[in-house]
Amino acid sequence: CGCFSFLHTNLFIVALSFAYFSKALTGTYMKSSITQIERRFDLSSTHIGLIDGSFEMGNLLFLAVVSHFGAKLHRPRLIAGGCFLMAVGAFLTGLTHFFMGRYKYDTVIQVFQNDSMNIAACVDPLKTSEAPEIQIEPSLEDNTACVRESGSNMWIYVFLGNALRGIGETPVTPLGISYIDDFAKAENSPFYIACLQTITLLGPMFGFLLGSYCAKLYVDIGYVDMESVTITPKDARWVGAWWMGFLVSSALLLISSIPFWFLPRSLPKQEEDESKPTPARETPDGTDDALNTNHNLKLTEIAKGFLPSLKRLLGTPAYFLLLCGSILKFNSFIGLFTFKAKYMEQQFGQSASRANFLIGVLNLPAVAVGIFLGGLLMKRYKLSVVSGAQLSFATSFMAYLLLLLQFGTKCDNIPVAGLTISYNGTEGISYGSEMLFADCNRDCSCSAEEWDPVCSDSGITYISPCLAGCLGSSGYGKNTVFHNCSCVSASFPAGSSTSVKLGQCPHAKDCSRSFTSYMAVSVLSSFINSLGATPGYMVIIRCISPELKSLALGIQALVTRTLGGIPAPVYFGALIDSTCLKWSMKKCGGRGACRIYDADMYRIIFLGLITCLSGSAYFFIIAVIVLLRRQFRKPERETEMQQPKASKEIELKTTMNPTEPGAPKTPKLSHAPKVCVRISADVEEEGEVHRTEWLVDDGDRLASVNNTKEKQQSESLTEATVEFSRAKLELHGLKPEEEEEKERKDKVCVETNARVEKEKLKDKNELEKETQHSKKN
Repeated sequence: CGCFSFLHTNLFIVALSFAYFSKALTGTYMKSSITQIERRFDLSSTHIGLIDGSFEMGNLLFLAVVSHFGAKLHRPRLIAGGCFLMAVGAFLTGLTHFFMGRYKYDTVIQVFQNDSMNIAACVDPLKTSEAPEIQIEPSLEDNTACVRESGSNMWIYVFLGNALRGIGETPVTPLGISYIDDFAKAENSPFYIACLQTITLLGPMFGFLLGSYCAKLYVDIGYVDMESVTITPKDARWVGAWWMGFLVSSALLLISSIPFWFLPRSLPKQEEDESKPTPARETPDGTDDALNTNHNLKLTEIAKGFLPSLKRLLGTPAYFLLLCGSILKFNSFIGLFTFKAKYMEQQFGQSASRANFLIGVLNLPAVAVGIFLGGLLMKRYKLSVVSGAQLSFATSFMAYLLLLLQFGTKCDNIPVAGLTISYNGTEGISYGSEMLFADCNRDCSCSAEEWDPVCSDSGITYISPCLAGCLGSSGYGKNTVFHNCSCVSASFPAGSSTSVKLGQCPHAKDCSRSFTSYMAVSVLSSFINSLGATPGYMVIIRCISPELKSLALGIQALVTRTLGGIPAPVYFGALIDSTCLKWSMKKCGGRGACRIYDADMYRIIFLGLITCLSGSAYFFIIAVIVLLRRQFRKPERETEMQQPKASKEIELKTTMNPTEPGAPKTPKLSHAPKVCVRISADVEEEGEVHRTEWLVDDGDRLASVNNTKEKQQSESLTEATVEFSRAKLELHGLKPEEEEEKERKDKVCVETNARVEKEKLKDKNELEKETQHSKKN
């Protein structure tokens, strides 16, 4: 039976590890595909933030229900169902690609496949009919085909698929952890959970690497001739094979669900030391051990206890302040994690593929090592709650200072005629279309909405060959070169080249050095910040009562994800959109995806928002450290003061009632029980001691009414006196009136004790006289 339990537990651990890996990979792959989905569906960053937040919406909707009721059902099969649902969600997201037509991007040369055709990009209005490939207004056929184009509402399927994946994820974590904790040995359980967390950290790394690979491949790979594709992965119109990664993720999730269908509902407990009773344990999801009487609890009984516990938890100042700080920190983390790759693309001119690759192989391993070392520091130096909070604050603040350095690692805006620089070479940012036209291209009948950038030898990018005033071309496909461009010749002296080639001009050479510095600072910041993750997590657990631990972690997860995971991508996206210089236009009209951003404003807003959120959190964290210092120093001082005081009173009381082994047995006195009852009543009045014994004086012995076992007189007296002394010590914080009342009661009690002792002595003397008298007779 023990071998059977061991094998099944190990099988469950392996299966759950693979499920954790698969769900983490899928989640990070979604983050890495943000740019591709944005361009494919012609969406703004705000819409993308909403799609990204749909996972949290679906997850939080069912988390509480599944966590509570799941422990009473067949947990392995619930996990299997969750993995299957995640697989369906990922498959639906990827399947959306096949519901749509081929991806079409705006370019003036898309219909030409050979070099025999000369393209006159700058066309006289009178000759427009001779160049049907250049259309400023969409035709009637285009308008009727609007619904089937990428600018339609097909993104809703991606939203639903991501939400479905969030719903499927709900049973995996809480029920998986509780299952391990229920049926594994107590000493093995932490090791198993640590293995799970370690393997989970590999998921994000492989997720970004998969995102990097898929971003290199063209979206319609296998369906189009790649020679006809005139854009490169660095182009703002490039869309990678985003759908491929979701199909791979779906397959992994489906495979991970299979073992759970064949695991039993419960397992025999792994062999424990039989001499040690197994205490009832509580699982991380807030439900008690599945083997105890939790099944018999009614929902109303649970609800009655929940609200007072929640009130008590939120009434703990340290926890509440820590929760506020966590919300702000989580907002900044989600915003950074969601749009970091996009920031690297726009600020430093990196392709989506390279940005994802670098995050996967540099940032995430640094985070994993930091989390591990943070836990090791806690264990090695046995850090207290205050020390843990201070370590978490110190590491986080150092990472914050490194974040400030990122403001200095920047690249200047690419010179784009009409947007970041005028046609005569004067620098200036334009958010409108008024600067797009100049004397050199005013007679070309160009559209201000098109985006088909070309690069001149001087390093200036023109939005399209038409706006560059080009009159002829040579070559075909990616190798097309436009000649006789009037705007190029107008900007530079005679004799310079007036030709432009397809594609956006690269950043200046010094930009690559800035990018290297940025990555170095970013990786170091990630490592230092993650060092404080484990100590910070332990502070949450230790700053509240043990019975509220599960509720505290659950509330923290719920609140931070609700107020951070859902809104953060949306408002980060909206602020990023405000820095856009050039929007694409949908065929049906309306704004599509952004083609180019103001790099300086993007940097200031993106890093500034992260800095403000993180900086605000430190006010709460500092307040928590101050509170914890007071909280943990006060009991130490009180203990130091109370211990000698208590010992003196115990010694005094013990000497007042010495044990005389050879003394004759005295008759019971009716006064003695009154004294002992009086002490117990005083203790109960203050509500500090939950259990008191009603003692009856039986001469040399004290018998306990509610205990069947008799105790020796010295032990009983000492115990009663300790209770009495403890009750007295608890009274130091009372109001003056209550202190006076207590002193009066104590005085009465002492007088009663003295009277009892006097009566006992008197009775003893009378008894001795009677004994001597009987001996004489």
